[in-house]
Amino acid sequence: MIRQSSFIETEPWGFESENKFLNGVILVETTLTPRQLLRATQKIERELGRKKHISHLSPLTSHLYKDRPIDIDILLYDDLTINEPDLKIPHPLMAQRDFVMIPLKEIQ
Repeated sequence: MIRQSSFIETEPWGFESENKFLNGVILVETTLTPRQLLRATQKIERELGRKKHISHLSPLTSHLYKDRPIDIDILLYDDLTINEPDLKIPHPLMAQRDFVMIPLKEIQ
């Protein structure tokens, strides 16, 4: 890890929940390709208890969201642009999310 932002606590985005979210951003250097990095982050999510099923259709984004113990998103990867069904870089919704942009600006 090269840099880490502070953590910020926020209300859920895209659905209602009794739980608050803890958000942060890290900058890492890796030899993994974007696809390999996606697989690695998904493995970490599973090991920390994230389940595959998602149950709530968000009217804001047409994505499915629900509470989860962890959610790791790849926001950027060098200057690459990737637009595949399961991997989109830069993250398409990051500019709409203060809980992403505030920590991201902190580490730049």
